[in-house]
Amino acid sequence: MKKRTKAKTVTKKTKVTASKSSKTVTKEKERAFRFFDNREKYLMFVTTCSEKTAVAERIGQELKHVKPGEQALRVFDAGMGDGSVLSYVMRHMHREFTHIPWVVVGKEVSMEDARMSLEKLSDRLSEHPETVFALTNMYYSEAPRLRPNSLAAASSLNWHQVALDGDTSHQFAQQIAGLHDILASDWQVKSSPKTGNPMYERPSVLIVYRKDREFLLKPLIPKPGEIEGKYDLVIASQPYRARTDVKIKVKNVIAPLARAIAPGGRMVTVQSYGNDPGLEIINNIWPDEKPFKTSRDALLKEAKAQLNESDDRDLVFRNIADKQSLFKYHLHTMPSEVGSNIGTSTILAAWNAAVYVAQIEDSRLADIMTHGDYLEAARDVVQKHSGLWFNDESFVISRKS
Repeated sequence: MKKRTKAKTVTKKTKVTASKSSKTVTKEKERAFRFFDNREKYLMFVTTCSEKTAVAERIGQELKHVKPGEQALRVFDAGMGDGSVLSYVMRHMHREFTHIPWVVVGKEVSMEDARMSLEKLSDRLSEHPETVFALTNMYYSEAPRLRPNSLAAASSLNWHQVALDGDTSHQFAQQIAGLHDILASDWQVKSSPKTGNPMYERPSVLIVYRKDREFLLKPLIPKPGEIEGKYDLVIASQPYRARTDVKIKVKNVIAPLARAIAPGGRMVTVQSYGNDPGLEIINNIWPDEKPFKTSRDALLKEAKAQLNESDDRDLVFRNIADKQSLFKYHLHTMPSEVGSNIGTSTILAAWNAAVYVAQIEDSRLADIMTHGDYLEAARDVVQKHSGLWFNDESFVISRKS
């Protein structure tokens, strides 16, 4: 395996201080804790629900409108999670753009999610050899260009470029497993003093591609400080907390991602919609709970207002109809599991999915789960609908050619 360092690599290792900070964390930071960082709920949700494949199908519908740039198709995933959505989308991409080189950049601050995303990469490199994949932990405003905003952060940039030997998925998987030490070192996080959200200790980039395609891909391999940061497809699946104010959602997430859209490119954003059995479970416990307050219409309106600049006046804020925007995904169940005697594991999975999607904080769950009302609430809804499903909504921002 060939490894090259293209930028200054920090040799001094930063001690992990998570255990110490957890003892001194304030109640304010506990309230600000990002729900999507709860690993147990997240992993149970991913394995018991079909949202990842449903989101990938929705994004796949947009590929027929995507026009690759002169040298390659460039894709940016604004929050990979465990890499499932991106992996499924890359399958769609291979069908649509079989013989076109790709440059795929994924943002993920979680070390565990970054690891799981890399593990899915070996099959994609085997199917589509002409792929350059870059993984980064930078912020939304930095990640598209793979360049930190501040000089201090840029001076500590970790940049790894890895060419994988071989031509089989198994060979790639073995070498990718050897990259986990890089993640353990470079994907350390700290808590924001203002919000409690995780922030990178050091900005990092890991670039992976096949060595046997190096001659062809060399002009496409990102180099520090030389990335334009424009993409033909930007994926933004659940990129923010549902209860965040609309202005902040746009300022911190939507706007910087929209600026990264290349001419002729498009960004697909997916967020929870509600009005489904999942929210019915929540309202059985919290009747006044309304977690999904910001509609796509409000986001598009605010995005248009904030992006009304000379460089971005060619952006198109497409307000699509519900028929195209809305889609549903399901809790995986067998028909025999949703009859009169629903198993405890199914009820627990339904409850977990409902509170995960509604982003109910652990502090609020603790009191409710001291008695069995929450199980009855989930059981009643699953029996009523002979299953459980959730609604997502999507919208598209594009840039004129």
